[in-house]
Amino acid sequence: MKKINLLFHLTLLLGMLFTACEEDDTQLIPDEDSEKITSNITENTTWTSGKVYVLGGRITVLDGVTLTIEPGTIIKGEAGTQANSTALLIARGGKLVAEGTAEKPIIFTSVADEIQPEDIAAGNFESPNLDADINGLWGGVILLGKAPISASNESGDVSETQIEGIPTSDQNGLYGGNEPEDNSGILKYISIRHGGTNIGAGNEINGLTLGGVGSGTVIENIEIVANQDDGIEFFGGTVNVKNLVSWNVGDDGVDTDQSWGGTLTNFIVVTPAGHCFELDGPEGSMESGHIIQNGTIIASEGTRISQDLINVDDNSIVGLKNLFFTGISEGQQINRVTAAGVTFEGIELDVTEEDLAGHVNGDVPTGVSAVSSPTVGADTSVFGWTWASKAGKF
Repeated sequence: MKKINLLFHLTLLLGMLFTACEEDDTQLIPDEDSEKITSNITENTTWTSGKVYVLGGRITVLDGVTLTIEPGTIIKGEAGTQANSTALLIARGGKLVAEGTAEKPIIFTSVADEIQPEDIAAGNFESPNLDADINGLWGGVILLGKAPISASNESGDVSETQIEGIPTSDQNGLYGGNEPEDNSGILKYISIRHGGTNIGAGNEINGLTLGGVGSGTVIENIEIVANQDDGIEFFGGTVNVKNLVSWNVGDDGVDTDQSWGGTLTNFIVVTPAGHCFELDGPEGSMESGHIIQNGTIIASEGTRISQDLINVDDNSIVGLKNLFFTGISEGQQINRVTAAGVTFEGIELDVTEEDLAGHVNGDVPTGVSAVSSPTVGADTSVFGWTWASKAGKF
């Protein structure tokens, strides 16, 4: 009789677990090769290759602490919105040392993604079950530093402020300072996917957010896939970024704010939304400019069109060099070409000479031309490891 009761209760328990998983397949139970992270990183820590780390909330690497992530590691964020949004936040003074390789990239994704370390080991970097346009399933990666920003409030200039996507009650969300060479770590060969959950009305987390990040930080070979908001957004700072792919994001492929003073070089933007660049000017008295160069932009892969190719403010300070735009839809334009701080050099649009003027808001400036075959753009050979490349998007 006891054996029968034991069997009955075991069967009932298994049934309940199965039903729970069916009802909420985004909060998956980690297996033996997974580790759930539910508290902030308060001491130097290494996440090892061959494992899946599940973010059970907003996880912060605190000031003075280094989180090291080995090549081939997978980090998955649980579902959550507003105050419960999941994200990996590197506070000012903390460091993220995440050095993947082309053979073993580090992947940030959602718990709904069934990709496993053995997939990476076999060279299969695509999600086995999620389409490349599914977004908003978790937050994203937020890196904060002590480099200068151009920000202000009702009292005037401020040297630090709270990053968007993090509640003001969390002081770890502050960024900015007076250390232009600040070092927040090393990020190489990282793919960030399916993020951008809402934390409030019109306020989403970017795929990769860089707030006041200094030039001592190394950021190279980064892919953002299917983020609900921007692919990458710079808030001041002086960091340089090389070899970037921004694919299928819901808003801007690249967004710059608060007088970011670095360089973005060799990149590809593939956008379904028609938003390629939003390049804002300084918000305080500090003025610094940035350079965006050697890029290929597929300007409207999807159905939403008539957005700006390049959107700048009247006070933006940015040098645009050697950019090739293709896939341009009717109504897409370069705006504010008279902004004094914006310069154009080697900007090629894949349109006819007759149509060129219709894609510029104002007179066509020197440095912008129509071409039938490009002479500028990205070196796509370095992106073979990305999901976008394997999907044939280049």
